[in-house]
Amino acid sequence: MTRTYIFPQMNDTTKNFAPDHFNDEEKLIEQTVEQFAAERVYPSLEKLESYDYATARQLFEEAGELGLLGADVPEDYDGMEMGKKISGLVAEGLGHGSSFGVSFNIHTGVGTLPYMYFGTKEQKKKCLPKLASGEWIGAYALTEPNAGSDALAAKATAKLNDDGSYRLNGEKQWITNAHLANVYVVFAKTEEGMTGFIVERDMPGVSVGPEEQKMGIKGSSTATLILEDVNVPEENILGERGKGHYIALNILNLARLKLAFSNIGSGKQAFNTALQYTQERKQFNRELSQFSMLREKLAMMAASIYRAETGVYYTARLIDEEDLSEDNILKVLPQYAADCALNKVAASEMLDYVVDEGVQMHGGYGYMEEYDIERMYRDARINRIFEGTNEINRLTVARSITKLFTKDASVFEADDALGNEQYEKALAAFNKVMQTLTSEEVISLKEFENEQELMRLISDTVMDLYLMKAVLIRVEESKKRDIEEALAAYITHDSSRKIQANLLEITARIAKDPAALQGAIRDLTVDSVDLIGLKRQIADYMIGKGSYSL
Repeated sequence: MTRTYIFPQMNDTTKNFAPDHFNDEEKLIEQTVEQFAAERVYPSLEKLESYDYATARQLFEEAGELGLLGADVPEDYDGMEMGKKISGLVAEGLGHGSSFGVSFNIHTGVGTLPYMYFGTKEQKKKCLPKLASGEWIGAYALTEPNAGSDALAAKATAKLNDDGSYRLNGEKQWITNAHLANVYVVFAKTEEGMTGFIVERDMPGVSVGPEEQKMGIKGSSTATLILEDVNVPEENILGERGKGHYIALNILNLARLKLAFSNIGSGKQAFNTALQYTQERKQFNRELSQFSMLREKLAMMAASIYRAETGVYYTARLIDEEDLSEDNILKVLPQYAADCALNKVAASEMLDYVVDEGVQMHGGYGYMEEYDIERMYRDARINRIFEGTNEINRLTVARSITKLFTKDASVFEADDALGNEQYEKALAAFNKVMQTLTSEEVISLKEFENEQELMRLISDTVMDLYLMKAVLIRVEESKKRDIEEALAAYITHDSSRKIQANLLEITARIAKDPAALQGAIRDLTVDSVDLIGLKRQIADYMIGKGSYSL
């Protein structure tokens, strides 16, 4: 299908997308991943953080035997072919695996998907079965020392040889799985433009620098990939010559969604760790979980997780409905650039918030290395930088939305399936602001690129609208209405306040007559709601469950 909007719509396509509706097979997969993370990965963290590559490879092989590495891979190439929702479920479960979760995500995401979507039959036959089994470990080499956020500003070169092969030279920085990988997807400049190459570890001229000394995720290998006169045969060209940027950008879209799933898993783990501590630790002869301010923290952490979780599963459900065949991939994936970007931002910032509050709830112990929450705090920080910084992702969202408005100012008309007045008011106000913003007499698209503050505000508003609507759809279909209605009510009111503040700031910048627009924005103000009561209801439920559980 061709999308003309990105805001969620309630229809048969989206039905039963959330974890609340996992079928028996999906529940079994979830249990398998949780067991693998708890029994095999977590006890191995000390070895992994000492760069015990043999242990890491063993874990990859075990994950392959369980089918976890091949969730996306077609059955014809020894994979499970279960779609983005299930591969996301697996990534979420491995989010409990600390550094190994990072290595796993790179392998199953950017380390595998380029062959699936852009490889020849011969390349798929050679690489995918080995990657799905864990015999091979994959890596992705795009970033360079001086490129920063401009990932396509590659200086690595590929010179054409007389026999049709290419000679690669250059360095690729911060390559996850660098010391583990058997094969790398490498991007380099050719006469035709940026081109993707399949580079195997044992090719002459391929070497790997020393391990980077990182703040967190210490158990994942991160190093520089060095290419010195590496002769790559013609059959190792990935995709079309000069069109490597299509591979890079579209695979990064899917990688952002997979990273968001992993962040959900890490967020739940941090929440559960903090909740358990508040139930075990006593102050003034009372469990910490009995103090209302700490209960409020738990409620807000849970709501943040629920909001982000809903978004990633909704988006995965949409993508699973698409035709991702080779002939269609470059038509479909760009339509989901904004969805994947905003989910990555929401999930990574949720994780940072949850681990930070987790440390706070531990008090001084949260700063001590012997407590798991300290490692979680350090490990979480990279996620706002991974797969494009959150600033870059916000620009992606803003550009996508603004371009849609310049083509059709009615594309964001709300459907009437839910009838939530608060959401409808927020969307109507956003429409009015965007219609004004995209008027040529206000600001041109060229000028808009220099207004990154505006782009951030637009992106954050879109993110709140998208996730608010996804939450409302989820609750409409929920089997556990009381707690989820409380979560939805809190999220809806909190999001509306943020949207109102953002739109007021935008109009003050762009409107010739701000008062005319701000009237509609002020209509977002809703009747007083007992937010404290909602948060107490959420906290009571989670404390009663003893974990983040619906």
